[in-house]
Amino acid sequence: MPTVEVTDLKDDDFLLDVREDDEWQAGHAEGALHIPISEFVARYGELTEAAPQDARVHVICRSGGRSAQVTMYLVQQGIDAVNVDGGMQVWAAAGRPVVNDEGQPGYVL
Repeated sequence: MPTVEVTDLKDDDFLLDVREDDEWQAGHAEGALHIPISEFVARYGELTEAAPQDARVHVICRSGGRSAQVTMYLVQQGIDAVNVDGGMQVWAAAGRPVVNDEGQPGYVL
């Protein structure tokens, strides 16, 4: 399973958040694309439209389990994807910004 540490992410890396809507609304990484894992296969086209050409997709969830599943799926589709180790819990613990839909400080649910 290709993984990356939160501390290795750059500000301009493409981030795909696969948590559910309530988790996303509580707080997420600014600029991330949100497609819940429960809707991922049906909404897969949104990822291919949003991701920059040949960009690595950094997949994140709360702790790394759901994002690992999506990462494996993407790799099987030939997409350069990596799982963000530890997910949003580690993201927040590392001091990376977490915002809500209004751009205000959020939290990891």
